[in-house]
Amino acid sequence: MNEECIHGLDGELCALCFPPAAPVASTVPAVRAPRASRARTPEAPTALRTVVAPITTGTAKTKRHDDNVGEQRIYHLTHIRNLPGILATGRLLADSSDDWADRPVVDISSPANRDARRDARVSGPDSLAVADHVPFFLSPNALVWENIRAQSLDPRLSDDAHEAAAFDFVILVSTVKKVLDQQVAAAGDPSAVHFAVTDGDAAFAATRFGATADSADRLLRTLRADLDSDAILKAELLVPGEVPFGLITLIGVANDRVRDAVKPILATLGHKPKVAVYPPWFHPTEEL
Repeated sequence: MNEECIHGLDGELCALCFPPAAPVASTVPAVRAPRASRARTPEAPTALRTVVAPITTGTAKTKRHDDNVGEQRIYHLTHIRNLPGILATGRLLADSSDDWADRPVVDISSPANRDARRDARVSGPDSLAVADHVPFFLSPNALVWENIRAQSLDPRLSDDAHEAAAFDFVILVSTVKKVLDQQVAAAGDPSAVHFAVTDGDAAFAATRFGATADSADRLLRTLRADLDSDAILKAELLVPGEVPFGLITLIGVANDRVRDAVKPILATLGHKPKVAVYPPWFHPTEEL
């Protein structure tokens, strides 16, 4: 569907302007909406990542949509006050990057969480740190984001994040395919594709990593296959180094006020992603 709604979203994205048809009998399990109780204090992080155990795939009963992994949307959360710095750089930078001119105006992560992600390794002591990657959520209802919008205490979040209104954040959206295509084009080699996928917070001891091309693909398919699980709400996709802003296809905002603030910031850019007002992404799940 190509029709665009009043919020700036394509029809298939907006449940307000284009509500889904009434459900019909089906053998496919229904997707359960996230519960407000899912916002909770996380477990303790770890400083060292071991190589992941083999990943098992979902059963035929729960497998859904895993035939088109490239279209999986990925979501990067930032505060609107950080957006000019991102655009000035033209890239989303990993925390550990040497290319930072100015650090984010509003740092979402707490100092302890920053340290944990700088210490945690993706696939062993000699591998890249989690902080060497640009993090994305796999759902606009990710649990860390839910803790911000529900004003739940979370030690991973900074004081600024706890005190900020959810409506002052923006969500930068891309797809797995965009990331893969850019990596291939930059390297001139189809085998150069690399990102990591996790089934939980990347600094937590119990989190599994898909750290190779094959294991990342398998874990991503597994997460997409079992949509009744909390796992996709905890998961991360980690892109090493940086992500060009040109890969961002949509900026989700809470209301017209924020959209009107974002559009002038984008005005001088050659690449202007769609700015879409979509309130459900910015309300606690208990209000939806």
